[in-house]
Amino acid sequence: LEQPEQAERLLGPAASLQRLLLWTLASLSLMPLGREGPVVQVGAAVGHALRRRFPGWLGQLSHADLVAVAAGAGLAGGFDTPLLGVVFVVEEFISSFSSVLIWPALVIGGMAAAFSNLAGQPEFALGTLGVEPLELMQVVWAVPIGVLGGLLGGLFGRLLLRFTRFCRDFSRRYPLRLGLVVGGLLALFMLLSGGASGGDGELLMRQLLDQGALSSSLFVDLLNLLLRLLGPVLALGTGIPGGLIDPAFAYGAVAGHLAGSLLAGPQLGLALGMAAGLAGATQLPVMAVLFAVRMAGDQQLLPGLLLAAVLAAYASRLLVDQPIYHALKAVAEAGPFRTDRR
Repeated sequence: LEQPEQAERLLGPAASLQRLLLWTLASLSLMPLGREGPVVQVGAAVGHALRRRFPGWLGQLSHADLVAVAAGAGLAGGFDTPLLGVVFVVEEFISSFSSVLIWPALVIGGMAAAFSNLAGQPEFALGTLGVEPLELMQVVWAVPIGVLGGLLGGLFGRLLLRFTRFCRDFSRRYPLRLGLVVGGLLALFMLLSGGASGGDGELLMRQLLDQGALSSSLFVDLLNLLLRLLGPVLALGTGIPGGLIDPAFAYGAVAGHLAGSLLAGPQLGLALGMAAGLAGATQLPVMAVLFAVRMAGDQQLLPGLLLAAVLAAYASRLLVDQPIYHALKAVAEAGPFRTDRR
């Protein structure tokens, strides 16, 4: 968006296919990765290619706005959530509301989600939670769970930034060593957690809902939470294509479920934890709320989700002073990380 002269190199067929291939291999290896990176890349690449082929297409939009709308459509299609794509464009890419931008984003995002639904992506990933707590109870428990999720999200972001800086330098000098160490650690995490630390976070959340707990031991549950926090840091920090939405949802859901089991009820805690974990990681509370409603399929939880997400975004800023996507961009532009070896 900021360097349109780089669009062909970054959004061309080769770069997009390479990213998709690497993400697919990583996902088949059960690495704890999200998918917003690849689907945003695909959407933006399609928008860029169509503008080159049909220069007058959506001529009221600049090239940057068109790429942003197309990227949001990729996100909407990847998660079958049309409003999510629009909010992501506004909250993350453009940082302003404009009817010229939002109207085509709504139409394109809706079409993307419709085609995604044809391919089998469910409308509500977790079904409908079916909990109906009083709004006052939601608000009461949203405070501790929101703060907890925000601090976990801030810790996740801080660790990810530090490890990404380290890997930018180390991977150039010792790529094989880094790959073996990170791969070995992720495999060890899977063994220690019985598989709970890897793969799709939605499957983990469904297990929490169906079985009521990951284990019968609080220590094991806390270990799984720790591994769910550290695993994505290792995978994403090395530069493997992926995303942090799914990992943030997963550790937020585990933390919320644990807190809810002690306080508000596990299902309510899981829903609030999802929103808090994602808002804490991204500092994008509106997107987090929409995502949580989409996952849970229950608008009755909206009061608690709103408060938990906003509190989490504020709490996260105690540890990371800017949204993680912006912070990672700054790391990428800073060049290889150097330590003081004196």
